[in-house]
Amino acid sequence: MSLLGSIGVAFSRFRIPKAPVRLSCLATNQASTWPLRVRWVSSDNESDGYSSEEEETKQTALAKVIIPEEFPDVPVLTVPRSPVFPRFVKMLEIADPDLISLIKRKRQLHIPYAGAFLRKSESSEAEVVTSLDDIYDVGTFVHITEMAEQGNRIRMIVQGIRRIQIVKELAVLKDVKEDGRQTEKHQLQKILMVNTKNLVHEPFESTMEVKATTAELIKTIRDIVALNPLYRESIAQVMDVGFKMIDSPVHLADFGAALTSADPHQLQEVLECLKIPERLTLALELLKKELAVAMLQQRLGKEVEEKVSKMQRNYMLQEQLKIIKKELGLEKDDKDAVAEKFREKIQDLMLPAGVQEVIDEEMRKLSYLDQNSPEFSVTRNYLDWLTSMPWGKTSDEDIDLSNARQVLDEDHYGLQDIKDRVLEFIAVSQLNKSIQGKILCFVGPPGVGKTSVGRSIARALNREYFRFSVGGMNDVAEIKGHRRTYIGAMPGKIIQCLKKTQTENPLVLIDEVDKIGRGIQGDPASALLELLDPEQNSNFLDHYLDVPIDLSKVLFICTANVVHTIPGPLQDRMEIIDVSGYILEEKKAIAEKYLMPMARSSAGLTEDQVILQPEAIEDLIKWYCRESGVRNLQKHIEKIFRKAALKVVEHPEVVPIHVSHDALKDFVGNPMFTSDRMYETTPPGIVMGLAWTAMGGSTLYVETCVAKPLSDKDDGGSIRVTGQLGDVMKESAEIAYTFAKSFLAEQDPNNNFFQQATIHVHVPEGATPKDGPSAGCTITSALLSLAMGKSVKQQLAMTGEISLTGKVLPVGGIREKTIAAKRSDVTCIVMPENNRRDYEDLPDFIRDGIDVHFVKHYSELFEIIF
Repeated sequence: MSLLGSIGVAFSRFRIPKAPVRLSCLATNQASTWPLRVRWVSSDNESDGYSSEEEETKQTALAKVIIPEEFPDVPVLTVPRSPVFPRFVKMLEIADPDLISLIKRKRQLHIPYAGAFLRKSESSEAEVVTSLDDIYDVGTFVHITEMAEQGNRIRMIVQGIRRIQIVKELAVLKDVKEDGRQTEKHQLQKILMVNTKNLVHEPFESTMEVKATTAELIKTIRDIVALNPLYRESIAQVMDVGFKMIDSPVHLADFGAALTSADPHQLQEVLECLKIPERLTLALELLKKELAVAMLQQRLGKEVEEKVSKMQRNYMLQEQLKIIKKELGLEKDDKDAVAEKFREKIQDLMLPAGVQEVIDEEMRKLSYLDQNSPEFSVTRNYLDWLTSMPWGKTSDEDIDLSNARQVLDEDHYGLQDIKDRVLEFIAVSQLNKSIQGKILCFVGPPGVGKTSVGRSIARALNREYFRFSVGGMNDVAEIKGHRRTYIGAMPGKIIQCLKKTQTENPLVLIDEVDKIGRGIQGDPASALLELLDPEQNSNFLDHYLDVPIDLSKVLFICTANVVHTIPGPLQDRMEIIDVSGYILEEKKAIAEKYLMPMARSSAGLTEDQVILQPEAIEDLIKWYCRESGVRNLQKHIEKIFRKAALKVVEHPEVVPIHVSHDALKDFVGNPMFTSDRMYETTPPGIVMGLAWTAMGGSTLYVETCVAKPLSDKDDGGSIRVTGQLGDVMKESAEIAYTFAKSFLAEQDPNNNFFQQATIHVHVPEGATPKDGPSAGCTITSALLSLAMGKSVKQQLAMTGEISLTGKVLPVGGIREKTIAAKRSDVTCIVMPENNRRDYEDLPDFIRDGIDVHFVKHYSELFEIIF
């Protein structure tokens, strides 16, 4: 707009009124109020009069200004961003004292002329230069028409007259005074004056090309004016008047270039061009670019305007529609609609009296609140949760025993304890004719089906199924919910379960209760006490809902790998069912009945394409997958079928593929296990024990040896234990050593082995931590075998805790230990007498081929093994 104002001042032939005129400052991007005198200098020396600042109080008179055609020595005015074209005005502001002094002196001498030259550096703000290389050598001879002081700066309006070119730099001397007296003249290092010469354009003919370029340039200017309203007021009138300038190609090129916002070097190129056709072409190129920018600006403006208009129109129509519907009774406002939705949700529910009161109170509160207030959103969310609960809604439970037994047998092999407990639950429900809840906990090694059997139980009972894991959970709010005062508060997992299942009697599976965490947010295990307590969960209180919830009809099933990490009070609230590992026969049946069909189907194969032979399955279980569960077995079977699928695709002629004992290595690699026994024949001092881990049962050897030669002195001897043993097992070793010494003294008083020997006891697989008291009998037997130099009975294993007096105490994991012994071809097992009932509960196919001895005291065990 500032450039347009300058153009208007330059080319409008009108008389300036006495009122001040606001002129935009091109040099400083500022606006100032000036009493301005406007001069039009035409090619025939025609001029217009003006009212000067000094003559405003006098009679207005016309004055004719004569500009000298030759004026070579001029002061240097540097201009930024755009040059001063001939016949255009520009406002400049300078603060350099030497340059100000020089301009004032020229004005006093009535030679207010200077040279305006464009700076080469766009970032430079220097008003004076020290080298001619900092400015372009072609500039404009300007007439300083007005000048005003503002503190230590002056503002002036300059009018371009003609093109000039710098010839050389002129020295400027400055008077140096001392004590008010002039002492000498000093040459300034600044370039304040230059010697110039006039530049005249080359003669040209008004050819058809020049006329066409001129016409296109005028047309482009008119298009720009039509597109951009900022140009219309200042430019349209100039073009409509039809000055000679419009028809003159010499001035038209300058006029077109001055309209654009091109780069400084492009505008300088137009200024330096002395060939009129070429100057017209350059100006036309700049105008075309300006026209493209104006068109783009117009298109973007229209798009934004259309988008805003459309949004406003839609908003107005929506508001009008709401008002119309409300007047016709077709629709209520948002607040009434929300309240109506909540009333519809609770219409068919059996709400407890306390819950109904809370909902009514919250509905009244909602009606008073403003829709934009935060409290409105909190209350609405709270009501949404309250009305989403399945108050009084239960699913129809299937209490058909035969159907339940069929479903459980279809999904899982074995797990007889779990199946029997589920059938008992159904029978009790059938007799009571009521829906019951219960809290069960399945404990067993990984991969035995604890989690998957929960889904099968839900299917057998026709209950909704919901599962969540508490492994690593350390925030009580996950169980009990957040307080509503917190941002983003929400109920606990059990409330989310009820909302999702929409029934009061779902089956909820809580996974990994033995791995629950504890943090600064509280102890989730303690929060589970209320949830899993049959005496308390009928009035479970969630922090978010803050109303009693009846969970007595929910069937809770928890899963865990071990029991000892579950807090005692939590164990007391659950009915724990041990899920033991599978033996070879069970794994083989599971593989044939469940795993192989599933893997074959997922690989896209048929029974005729791949045949996995029974002996290959046995070898796979025995030498690759010895863990208690079947998860690893499933992975190996899937691997076999994937490799078989690859062979079927690459070589269709090999179908059917027989996976035999010999070909197993090609599908799953080398066996992970070679033998379950370190010793085919146990020498003196070595005894096989039985251990239980979270992965199932395993055999464990106890090795003893004399660490150094026997001493001649009976100084009591010593013992050392290794094998990464825990504190309980170390104490068990010390008890076994003490008892072995006393027992040997009774059996053979002349044997002084323990008084003379330094004994080293080691349990192999030192990288595996070991702990527990069940190795007491095994360590005692190994020490006595070493002391007597006599091996124990071959193919024998034992388990049992020993006391300091020799009593054999009961241990756990009898099923897993028996399975491990059978896997290692053990034919004789010695167990504590108190474990007889555990052994007798085992299926016959596990007990077959094993001779079991039950002992109360170690003396009985001694008679069996030696």
